Amino acid sequence: MLDTKEQVIRMIQALPDDASVDDVLSEIYFRIQVDAGLDELDQGRGIPHEEVEARLSKWTSP
Repeated sequence: MLDTKEQVIRMIQALPDDASVDDVLSEIYFRIQVDAGLDELDQGRGIPHEEVEARLSKWTSP
């Protein structure tokens, strides 16, 4: 498992050469949010698929 510093370095290296500081921060923020979501799922705190479908249908129904 890579340490945090190495993970961030690899993330930055994967960005295009013309990436801005905002691009770097956005990538790091995205990774933090994904990791937090995966941790929630590992702890059994996820939302069942059926509930997600029900919530989405409320947003997309005319």
